[in-house]
Amino acid sequence: INRPDITDTEMETIMDTIVDSLFCFFVTLGAIPIIRCSRGTAAEMVAVKLDKKLRENLRDARNSLFTGDTLGAGQFSFQRPLLVLVDRNIDLATPLHHTWTYQALVHDVLDFHLNRVILEESSGQESSPAGARPKKKNKKSYDLTAADRFWQKHKGSPFPEVAESVQQELESYRAQEDEVKRLKSIMGLEGEDEGAISMLSDNTAKLTSAVSSLPELLEKKRLIDLHTNVATAVLEHIKARKLDVYFECEEKIMSKSTLDKSLLDMISDPDAGTAEDKMRLFLIYYISSVQLPSEADLEQYKKALTDAGCNLNPLNYIKQWKAFAKMASTPASYGNSAAKSLGLFSLVMNTGSQFVMEGVKNLVLKQQNLPITRILDNLMEMKSNPETDEYRYFDPKMLRGNDSSIPRNKNPFQEAIVFVVGGGNYIEYQNLIDYTKGKQGKRVLYGCSELFNAAQFLKQLSQLGLK
Repeated sequence: INRPDITDTEMETIMDTIVDSLFCFFVTLGAIPIIRCSRGTAAEMVAVKLDKKLRENLRDARNSLFTGDTLGAGQFSFQRPLLVLVDRNIDLATPLHHTWTYQALVHDVLDFHLNRVILEESSGQESSPAGARPKKKNKKSYDLTAADRFWQKHKGSPFPEVAESVQQELESYRAQEDEVKRLKSIMGLEGEDEGAISMLSDNTAKLTSAVSSLPELLEKKRLIDLHTNVATAVLEHIKARKLDVYFECEEKIMSKSTLDKSLLDMISDPDAGTAEDKMRLFLIYYISSVQLPSEADLEQYKKALTDAGCNLNPLNYIKQWKAFAKMASTPASYGNSAAKSLGLFSLVMNTGSQFVMEGVKNLVLKQQNLPITRILDNLMEMKSNPETDEYRYFDPKMLRGNDSSIPRNKNPFQEAIVFVVGGGNYIEYQNLIDYTKGKQGKRVLYGCSELFNAAQFLKQLSQLGLK
């Protein structure tokens, strides 16, 4: 959408696809939303077209898709949902941010697509004889679905908690398994010993219940193995690339706290992270800074980035964007609380643990709202805020479309759909989920025109920054 050479027809096609998809979504939901969007962005183009499409469908009563049966039969309550359309440009730092929650980490560092993660199995240490072909690495795929209880419970948890939980699950599984083995050995007792016979009758019932719980036990074992493998693969990336240090440093930059180590040192450190990690860190600093670095400082940073093997194209684009955005508004703020380090892990440091976490910081996330969550909060709760006061308001049910930013509805909304035109990520999704946990009875759905991780986003910025 941000390509300078995009033609009007290409832009129309992209917008129409998004509008058609959103229209189908609301027909399926059986609800007509109230639409709010930022001005002067692609999100506004989507809002105008969607409002028109919904309005035209409602006007033709005989052929309307929103009639009797479907309307209100959706899972939503009697109150209409709010649709908040935002543009990716309001917050370019979050998609580049290194992350610390399980689902977002899996998406960031592993091959994770459509709820399936693909891992390469290391083929052990044995070396192949000289001249032989290197062994092909086996690939294993795992589905992380809604049926996976562990995933549903822990996908939004900070990584150290996940590692601890996998370990606890493993220990409870082993205890159950040992119990079944113990009962089996008692059942095999021979001899006429009185004690054995009384134990036998007592244990028959226990064994019956243990055997009946066997399928459940096997499923538990499968999930433990799955998450042990996935979490171990994530942990290897964290250690190899010092992702905990990057995450903590970026949190501090975004919340305007002081850094323990200068940015130049981090970029110049050959042991900390890949070229991509360094570029992400610097772009977050550049996007979040109110006062841009001087030309001399910037040259120094550029040299360090080039020495680290970074492609500077994304920075070229962000510089243009920043110059343009400066005329439009101030940089997005990210709250003022950085992640806190808790020292060493408690349970996971046990010697019997699957996860050797030495050298990895146990960071605890402090709940803070990202820009998109703040915008949603203002619009859902009808708060007056300079950030959202200018948002356009569309009500497709009104006979005459009036362009105003004055909402007719003064009651706070219970349900909302946030849609990001230009791509979204799991960090924002998790932030919205955490936000609704503290709000009784509120429900929020998150959608985007595409779901990308930081590497894919960097690639897009790089294409935009080609001179």
